[in-house]
Amino acid sequence: MCYTTSIVPQLLFNLSRADKSISFGGCVLFIALGLGGVECVLLSVMAYDRYVAVCRPLHYMVIVHPQLCLQLVVTAWLTGFGNSVVQTALTMTLPLCGKNQVDHFFCEVPVMLKLACTNTSLNEAELFAVSVFFLVVPLSLILVSYGHITHAVLKIKSARGRQKAFGTCGSHLTVVIIFFGTLISMYLQPPSSYSQDVNKSIALFYTLVTPLLNPLIYTLRNKEVKGALRRQMRRILDVRQS
Repeated sequence: MCYTTSIVPQLLFNLSRADKSISFGGCVLFIALGLGGVECVLLSVMAYDRYVAVCRPLHYMVIVHPQLCLQLVVTAWLTGFGNSVVQTALTMTLPLCGKNQVDHFFCEVPVMLKLACTNTSLNEAELFAVSVFFLVVPLSLILVSYGHITHAVLKIKSARGRQKAFGTCGSHLTVVIIFFGTLISMYLQPPSSYSQDVNKSIALFYTLVTPLLNPLIYTLRNKEVKGALRRQMRRILDVRQS
């Protein structure tokens, strides 16, 4: 909720104006960069939580104790916003030239680097390294966790037990695929492999569509939500038939 709120209201405000201009202050996406980094780290933390819950259920309360949870959350927030400080400082201090036309819906770091009238190879290398740290490393940890989870679940003899275990992880894995897939395609793609229109569509997906899907994906595990959806679908079908 915080991540999409830090971007979408400013985006809508800028698009609603006749000249579609964005102020320099509106381009400083310190909060959005920080929350994006926090999201990446927290998704890997959630994968570890599910690994312990499935693979070591009897030791869960001992391993995932409140102090560890607090340490992991604090680490995620400090890491995300620490990176945001560095990225914002390096990007917003670049000299800009020309008409400063941002070919995007909002000011992302790769887009801002294209406006600089100086050599940005160092910035691009730093951005690539940070992207690997926040995207490839957490995704690798998540995949390793789910490899262990899959191996443990397949050992369960009960079909109902396997279904319950996979159901615990399914919603999280869906969010991981959508979120990391779009971010990796944006930040780790070869130069000019996609058109700018495709890049803008991808950016809208992980800043707007994914946060909107998160509540739906996670709550579909809830029996009450499933029951409410079934009742609503029956009402709609009954109205159409009548």
